Amino acid sequence: MKRASLHTLGCRLNASETFVIQQKLIEAGFDIVPFGEPSDLAVINTCTVTAHADAKSRNMIRSYIKKNPQAFTAVVGCYSQVGYKALAEIEGVDLIMGNQEKLNVLDYVKLGKNSEPLVIRDRFIRDDFTIQFPEEESIEHRANLKIQDGCSFVCSFCIIPRARGMARSRQMENILDEARMLVDAGAKELILTGVNIGTYSYEGQSVLNVIENLAAISGLERIRISSIEPTTIPTELFDWMNDKNHPLVPYLHIPLQSGSDKILTAMKRRYTRQEFIDFIQLASESVKDLCLGTDIMVGFPGEEDQDFEDSKSLFLENSFSYCHVFSYSKRDKTPAAKSNEQVHSQTIKDRSAELRRLSDRSQKAFAAKHQGLTMPVLFEKEKDGFYPGYTENYIRVMVPAGKKNLCNQVHDVRLIKPVADFMMGELV
Repeated sequence: MKRASLHTLGCRLNASETFVIQQKLIEAGFDIVPFGEPSDLAVINTCTVTAHADAKSRNMIRSYIKKNPQAFTAVVGCYSQVGYKALAEIEGVDLIMGNQEKLNVLDYVKLGKNSEPLVIRDRFIRDDFTIQFPEEESIEHRANLKIQDGCSFVCSFCIIPRARGMARSRQMENILDEARMLVDAGAKELILTGVNIGTYSYEGQSVLNVIENLAAISGLERIRISSIEPTTIPTELFDWMNDKNHPLVPYLHIPLQSGSDKILTAMKRRYTRQEFIDFIQLASESVKDLCLGTDIMVGFPGEEDQDFEDSKSLFLENSFSYCHVFSYSKRDKTPAAKSNEQVHSQTIKDRSAELRRLSDRSQKAFAAKHQGLTMPVLFEKEKDGFYPGYTENYIRVMVPAGKKNLCNQVHDVRLIKPVADFMMGELV
């Protein structure tokens, strides 16, 4: 085997783990080819947060096997952990591996194809952990950095504690070792990932200590928190976000899930509507030009018209830049799946579509407020004659490609006008 392809479904945490697997494959002599091209090995890192994610994972696996029937097909991740029986029915799958061992997938690839899928779903180890990461020679993009795994909050709709186990933290020096390696290889922005990163706790150190230690790494220009639960956010972050000399950027993605106290209680969330509003207003008042995003779930069992209106009003009447909309999906062995108040599927579709329209409008309005301003942009690879990139507060920017290579460089850009879901800009 010499050609390998990888595909990630789901969150940034999955993406960070896929990256580690990819680097191990390169170190072992594999050539990495784009997913969809002919290859001898595929590693498909799955998601199971919704029924749609399950179906998407199965379709991706079948599509790969149809095109590469002789290849070794390894299916890893969250769906492998909880939905292994359904995956085992897909002809051509060689390995089904849950989250505890998936970074060691190469050990099993070496054994060759299997007549029936080998299923590995080890129990989760609840101790603090380390990651054996390979050295990276060159990076031309923002890099995800995993600091935590699992969640002990156990919301009534959520399958993740079963898919990833209870909360546990990565050893601090192991985090910093990988961060230094990534920065030395060229990464200018690190995105902190995990399931519930605000609960990070290792030898008396918190997520504040993680950020403080990362900020001391020479050459690291930006630190971004991917997503963080509202009850776990230390307000000390606000001063760092306001400090132009500190790499922590003015960006917070704080999951709301519902604006209705009735639904929040049924979800077993750990805050009330007013407590959430009070916190985001404090954040907005404390951090200049803060980009504030959220997650809202639509169609949780028992959600009536007024509950949905409560979610809409909370989103519209506060300083959100966008929201990610999730349609409720029954997950086996979760308390919410047993409710006899399931919302009709068409109602869920209609409410989701309405909320997505409102999010799109808010995102464009947030970007448009910055029209005419000059802001630093970290650029990514050129695509279709333009260099895309992001401001510190997560406005997507495009500038026309010229002779100068902008990839992985930070440049001041004047934001000219909004176009679709980005701002057109010009280099200053």
